[in-house]
Amino acid sequence: MTTYDYASTDWASIRRLANWYSGDIHDVMDKHGVYGHLKGISLFGTLTPGQIVCGPAVTVLYEPSTRIGQPQDVYHGAIDSVVEGGILMVDASCAEGSGTGELMSTGAKVAGAAATVVHGTVRDLAEVRRLGYPLFARGASPVGVSGRMEPAQAHVDLDIDGIRVRPGDVIFADISGVVVIPREMVATIADAADQNGAGEARCRERILAGEKLQSVWPAGSSGPA
Repeated sequence: MTTYDYASTDWASIRRLANWYSGDIHDVMDKHGVYGHLKGISLFGTLTPGQIVCGPAVTVLYEPSTRIGQPQDVYHGAIDSVVEGGILMVDASCAEGSGTGELMSTGAKVAGAAATVVHGTVRDLAEVRRLGYPLFARGASPVGVSGRMEPAQAHVDLDIDGIRVRPGDVIFADISGVVVIPREMVATIADAADQNGAGEARCRERILAGEKLQSVWPAGSSGPA
């Protein structure tokens, strides 16, 4: 295992991506032949109205385990060393149980993580929401992981229902869902999102000025002469 060098993160493009929302991002990904939606994963923590989170993935993989009271060192280590603004991407789908709740979320927020995304269930939602932390998951369950699974690897590639997520790939998440952008395409997608957003802004202005949707769509059309 080679740890990804987060010093190579394209933060300038990430900041530009943060101007948009998940629909914008996936529309332009579609145009580039890339599918990145993590189906079934939605917000269980909190976001302020209109807030998005966007940052490089720090990955954790759970594996089945019958050990009781097993150490969480792999997950704890990933949290403690998370890059500022990184997003913890956890695959805990191998068994029943929630390994992420109040304490993991508190540790992640204090360490500087922007959010945690779990392919699996999470718990302690009231506490996580009081914390004001963006936590995304497939569902909620009070069942713990002890005797069922344990975090076995960090900084490895994940397969989330057919979507590859590598350390350093960019996670974009908002109230509508979670999207993964391959790290080598971040600047390209940011450029395209800027273009797309400018076109949508022009459409919005024309609609608010009284024009009908048929005359302003598709985005970028000039409308009647």
